[in-house]
Amino acid sequence: MNINQLKSFVEVVRNDFNITNAAEKLYTSQPTISKQLKILEDELSVSLFVRKNNNLLALSPMGKEVHKIASDILGQVDKIKSIVAEEDRNKKVDLHIATTHTQIRYSLPNVIDHFRRYYPNISLHFHQGAPAQLAEMVKNGDVDFAIATESMHLYEDLITLPCYRWTRSLLVPYDHPLASLPDDQQVTIEQLGQYPLITYVFGFTRGSKLDKVFYKNHLKPQVALTATDTEIIKYYVKRHLGIGVIATVAYDEIEDSQALKCINIDHLVQPSYTHICLSKHTHMKDYMHEFISLYAPHIDRNIIQMPEQWETQWHSKEVYQGLPDLISVNSKEKIIE
Repeated sequence: MNINQLKSFVEVVRNDFNITNAAEKLYTSQPTISKQLKILEDELSVSLFVRKNNNLLALSPMGKEVHKIASDILGQVDKIKSIVAEEDRNKKVDLHIATTHTQIRYSLPNVIDHFRRYYPNISLHFHQGAPAQLAEMVKNGDVDFAIATESMHLYEDLITLPCYRWTRSLLVPYDHPLASLPDDQQVTIEQLGQYPLITYVFGFTRGSKLDKVFYKNHLKPQVALTATDTEIIKYYVKRHLGIGVIATVAYDEIEDSQALKCINIDHLVQPSYTHICLSKHTHMKDYMHEFISLYAPHIDRNIIQMPEQWETQWHSKEVYQGLPDLISVNSKEKIIE
């Protein structure tokens, strides 16, 4: 008898004996739940349910007794986790996170504020780099996990949890020819190809989405400069070194709009996705769960707490289509407070 068997048993009862619904709540499969119930009944040598044609109708008299005790046991397990979580909050430990400049500057400030209030004794250490570098940090054990976009799939020892959809926009000075385009006229890939481009350092690696658009149209981009820091891209666009391609979330309506015009290019480049990335060998602490929950509050905490399920249960086409857009720090505050 183990905790997973008791969880399956209690969850089936909680879902009115519907195994399919119980499996969805536990982020596992119906056959897995059925197997757990059979093992539990075989080990106890008793039928826990009243059945009809293989359908579960109710608890048997013994099932009611077992259910009461199982619920108490799971309650005690949750209590143990709470005690450990409280201990974690009082420990002086370090949490190392690898991520990009865009995440730290535009998406994480309010997350960090909330986390620090909840875990004041935990020191946060951020390690910046391009996505491929972030994946290497996770793989080498230099960080606890990464928040990144591309290249995570290249490493077999890593597991990823998709969190947000993000798109790209074009930045141009107001005196640039593209700035005078009517609002209802979309920028074409041919127009992008006419001007020097300034974008992220990984923007034109083989297989990148922007690179594929140029390749598909038999064009070669004029790359003037690449950088990992969005502020550098903005700086050189303002100096008229070229036109910039950045994550839309990194455009600040207040600070940037005075000098730069932001032009949507969703029609040219497909969206990318931000993932939490960690090693398959990582032992997740409660404070790690908490940070991820603050970053992606739309994801059920039960999913976050089970990294072993991320690859099998959280990578369907429907999941990616349903992800919200990555938004700036000012909007993020409305989500997590």
